[in-house]
Amino acid sequence: MYWLLGSLVIIVMMGVLAVADSLAIPINSLIELHNANSWPLLLVIIAIVLIAINQRQALSTKSVNVQKLSSKHQPSQPSFSQDTSKYFSSSSKFSIRIVNYLLIMILAMGLVMGSALQSLMGYQQAEATKITESMRVQALVTIEGISDSVYDGVTNSGYRQVATVSHISPLISELTAQELDSAKVNYFTSMENSLSNSLFDDTPNESSESSDSNIEYRVLLNAYPKKGSKSAQVADLNQLRPGDQLFMTLTLAPLATSEQALNNPSGFDSYRWLRGRHIDGVANIVTTSTSSFALDESSALEADSRSYLKRFRTRIDQGRWQLRQHFYQEWAGQTTATQQAKAVTLSLLTGDRSLINRDTKDLYQLAGISHLLAISGTHVLFLAIMLAGTVVFLLNRLYPALYRHIPRWQVRWWVMISAAFIYALFTGFDVPAARTAWMLLAIGLVRLTLLPISTMRVLLALAVLMAWFDSYVLWQAGYWLSFIAVALLLKYDSASQSQNNSVLSQSEKPLSQHDIKYSCILLIKVWLTAKRVFKLQFWLFISLLPITLLLFGKASLWGLVINLFAIGLFGWVIVPLNLLAGLCYLLWPALADSIWVLVRAIIGNLHDLITWLTSLPALSEAWLYTPVNMAILLMVLLAMLPWLLPRGLISRWLALPPLTLLMMTVYANQQSLATSPTLYMLPTGDRYISAAVLQYPIMNNEVGGKDNKAQSAKGSVSWLFLADHRPSATRTMPSTLTAEKLSAILEQQLRTLSIKRLEGLVVQTSSAGLTDTLTINEADHTFKPNASELLPMTVARISQRLPTSQYWQAGRSDRWYEREKFYKETSESNNANNAAHVTTKTYISPKSCEKNNSWQLPNGDLSLQAMTGWSKIDDASVWDCTLAIDSRLPIQIVQYNAADPLNSPLATSQLLTAIPATAKNTQPDNQKLTMQAQSLPSRIVVNADTHQRVWQLWSLLCQAEPFDDRAYGHHTWLGHSTSHLVTDGIKRQRINEVITYDDNALEAALSLNAH
Repeated sequence: MYWLLGSLVIIVMMGVLAVADSLAIPINSLIELHNANSWPLLLVIIAIVLIAINQRQALSTKSVNVQKLSSKHQPSQPSFSQDTSKYFSSSSKFSIRIVNYLLIMILAMGLVMGSALQSLMGYQQAEATKITESMRVQALVTIEGISDSVYDGVTNSGYRQVATVSHISPLISELTAQELDSAKVNYFTSMENSLSNSLFDDTPNESSESSDSNIEYRVLLNAYPKKGSKSAQVADLNQLRPGDQLFMTLTLAPLATSEQALNNPSGFDSYRWLRGRHIDGVANIVTTSTSSFALDESSALEADSRSYLKRFRTRIDQGRWQLRQHFYQEWAGQTTATQQAKAVTLSLLTGDRSLINRDTKDLYQLAGISHLLAISGTHVLFLAIMLAGTVVFLLNRLYPALYRHIPRWQVRWWVMISAAFIYALFTGFDVPAARTAWMLLAIGLVRLTLLPISTMRVLLALAVLMAWFDSYVLWQAGYWLSFIAVALLLKYDSASQSQNNSVLSQSEKPLSQHDIKYSCILLIKVWLTAKRVFKLQFWLFISLLPITLLLFGKASLWGLVINLFAIGLFGWVIVPLNLLAGLCYLLWPALADSIWVLVRAIIGNLHDLITWLTSLPALSEAWLYTPVNMAILLMVLLAMLPWLLPRGLISRWLALPPLTLLMMTVYANQQSLATSPTLYMLPTGDRYISAAVLQYPIMNNEVGGKDNKAQSAKGSVSWLFLADHRPSATRTMPSTLTAEKLSAILEQQLRTLSIKRLEGLVVQTSSAGLTDTLTINEADHTFKPNASELLPMTVARISQRLPTSQYWQAGRSDRWYEREKFYKETSESNNANNAAHVTTKTYISPKSCEKNNSWQLPNGDLSLQAMTGWSKIDDASVWDCTLAIDSRLPIQIVQYNAADPLNSPLATSQLLTAIPATAKNTQPDNQKLTMQAQSLPSRIVVNADTHQRVWQLWSLLCQAEPFDDRAYGHHTWLGHSTSHLVTDGIKRQRINEVITYDDNALEAALSLNAH
């Protein structure tokens, strides 16, 4: 009952949150939000009453069974009065049992419904405080905690900080830093006046503040390096401590919804991540005041409004900030390897990952040990054990008489829970640390009260309690990974311990010699320990693989190997030394620095070892990309159920049917991605940079040709199309993407779609950098690509990670070879962490994407032809290349969903009613017409033009050409809404449907439908 009810509560709360968020349920006044804080306490009381009644019912049932068993062994001849009394007593007990069962059912239903209501109240609380529209304001900003990242113009790292904004007023004109300083003085004056009025005048001052100044938002501050900005002023943001307050001018914006996360190239749902942190919106920093005032200066004015717990939390966060500043000293003068060793050391001590760069995070993800960077229960437990052992050792020596009043285990327990909660607060009170602290408290209370409750039930109760007090914790990946991993560890430990005991008991048979007996037992223990570690790692890897793929979309196969030694190294060497140095830092900083030097040396050598291991060419395929949904998770749970239940309860052979179904489902999902012709519109994170991949199955295996036989063996052919649609005549913001980032995004998306090789890769827009002189920074002798070289350099990286047969480049590419060679040399030397992705060192030759250039399958099912592109003309405005994809089978165009690739929706289209679907041989029978249209060849025009001269020249030189002089099927135009295509071009190409990358309407199509 416990597991059924607890699981049902969590599932119902998740469902309520998902439905409320997707349907945008309005705020209901019937649900009193001020009771949301007391509602979890009521749920706890109901749960305690339910457990007590159920436990009493179970005890009464056992007692009845015992009485029946004893009566069988002691037969007697009852009288008539005894029979009557037994009849009435049995009937009364039966009625009491029925009442108990009804009461248990009512309380269970009330608990589930109350949990759903608590989840709904949490949702409405978040909706009531969220930012609903963008606005520019002047506000008082209060820093909360430490920043997620630090501002660094050299590494292009931005400043991200959770803060509370209050005293908000609309920004009418731009304010300078000096004007914001004046606002600070006015704020202090008004606060002093209000304080004096509250002390000497009982009447409230209603005109002191406007209603807008009482509004508070909890936002995520953002400040990123920009050209021409005052970087010195923005860099001072790194010096803000937790609790500091200052005036800023901000641009407030609402959170992007989960539907907008569809355009996120990585599939990361930032909306749910920010909602899980109770963020109401984002705020971009425009201007800041030159000085801030600390918590100590304003605490006298706000002593009544700030709780002591919040002030205590601020003090702890200031300690975390001071420790970061200690590690950040002389940061710019150190090498990258030393910087990252210090950054990882700080992360393992306080959970502060703000100094870790992208390359180090990618290295840990590739090695499958990124979970070691987070503060887990191991860190908290180690510190609690160390402090408890120290305190007990001192009490044993100095004051052992204390144990006459308090048992030794209680002294150790009080020290452990105190250290656990303080350290959990010091590390940000994330889910793993909070879970460990609460579990220590709960297990101690169970032992203190002698309740017959197992550790697994305590873990389930904590999971439910955390969901009751914060419904949005269910949207945090750490919540699921933490509790599931601990549950698997407890389950595995209980099963393996009994097996080891049985093996040891068999080994302890009397032997002839005592030494032989001792050596055998020692060897058996070593063998069992090594076997247990490997089985444990394999068990955790396999068990957490589905949830990892569901949450992150990929999993590193290296984790199974590297975790074997990395977990032991971190758990028994690095973490204890790091915690010891942290304790010494409070008393003897010089000794702490010496220990940290040793820790940094170990971590630096570990980074070198992992880099070497992951760069082995034979083991380059380290990522597992398999789309996972809830159905697959259910099958995994059914397959694991016989191993999770007690041995002998059900046969473990019953795991074979769901396991077989799971393998068939995964294989079918992989095959389904390549069985139907599909063109995926891939999100890139830049509205002007487009990417699309065509997957076309090869239906005829007898296609002939050496290359095409290899394609037939693969089952499908794939083409990748890239374009930069920034208009040449309009000023736009430059792209923030880099070749490394864009290539990594595209590689993950392609591999998720089971694409392991590309037949062709087309860059449809020209690059001025391929015709200019190579620019080299003489200071550090590095290659500095400009914005126009983004796509060609992305091709250089993708062609090294995925085998690519052809590369078409719009425009001229005179200097491609020297740029590709220099770029590869610098990228391989500076980014050794990415070496594991490199599968080939061959250079790819570009082919000019010119008008009438074509490619087709030998069976004629698919062909590509360039419609535009005239690089022989000395005018770059006519170099862009538009492609026509002709196929015998209809091609679906879908918007790639990184969060769930198997359920990628169809792209939003704009139908053109002015042009018929078929140009010839139309029939009056709609059914015949539909069947004919499906059998006719179809065409997709993949457009790319950054200047109007492209289509002007096309209209002058070209005519609309029929496809093989046969009847036309469906014609679709795919491009950007900024295209310069005119209505005449649409008519001549006989376009029936228009699809844009940015989901905005094409102006020429709108005017055509208007007529």
